[in-house]
Amino acid sequence: MKKMLVWLAAPRPQFFTAAVIPVALGTAIAWDRTGSVSWANFYLTMAGAVLSQAGLNLTNDYYDFLSGDDVINKTPTPFSGGSRLLPNGVLKPAQVLTAGITCFFLTAAIGLYLVYATKGYLLFLFGGIGIFLAFFYTASPLKIGYTKMGEAATGIGFGPLMVLGSYYVQTGKLSWEPFFASLPVGILIALVLFINEFPDYEADKATGKRNTVVSIGKYRASNIYAWLIMSAYAVLVAGAAAGVFPAASLIILLTLPMAVTAAVTARSNYGKIKELLPANALTVIVHFSFGLLFTLSYMWGRK
Repeated sequence: MKKMLVWLAAPRPQFFTAAVIPVALGTAIAWDRTGSVSWANFYLTMAGAVLSQAGLNLTNDYYDFLSGDDVINKTPTPFSGGSRLLPNGVLKPAQVLTAGITCFFLTAAIGLYLVYATKGYLLFLFGGIGIFLAFFYTASPLKIGYTKMGEAATGIGFGPLMVLGSYYVQTGKLSWEPFFASLPVGILIALVLFINEFPDYEADKATGKRNTVVSIGKYRASNIYAWLIMSAYAVLVAGAAAGVFPAASLIILLTLPMAVTAAVTARSNYGKIKELLPANALTVIVHFSFGLLFTLSYMWGRK
């Protein structure tokens, strides 16, 4: 039983909303456009997305342990520093890597079935790019997460790639609307990663992890964080005003005070790990609540 609980915690399921939200949003937009949903394909798409994120989290733990990043990190938080299962000796590195790769194989298997079931051959592209970005996020030789491209890769993978892919599974077509709708969701999930890099700053710097926060410093990064979280709402308002998004999507503005609080907290406490934690938590909450209300707005406002 204890071993089962360890394996349930290893892929960090508390962050699976990163995959759940874009799949739900892409499917809701498809329903808005067609009035129908293949629930079997929806559940398979959701399973594939979650397994892909599980693979990402597991291999991330493995390669960050291998590089020494998680080992020397003395300031882990509930939001950063990995699962801590490898540095604490709870699991063996080979076990974690094997589990991560298994998750990717299961994702690929689901993707192949969806290609067969929907005749949607572009899913080869969506799935291939997604698994590529997830595995090479920390794996050599690319180690995308060790560069300033890490945040962008996260935003693309859990934004346009998943929203468009989910929409395509349901409709067999591509459209600009799910792409535009994916932008604020992609920005917000990238910010979840971005703000979580602040507590890891010293360990990342010591192990040569040149992500954006390490590269430009916490002060400048806190300004960028505040600008980007507000830009997600700017995209929302512009899209609703232009008629691209349902008018009901403006209900998302109810979450704006949380985003403002997160931005102010980040600007005021960028150098203080404990005091910054509310911003870490709020960023996760804003991403989830923004995405959930966005999804519901398409269900409420079906044309």
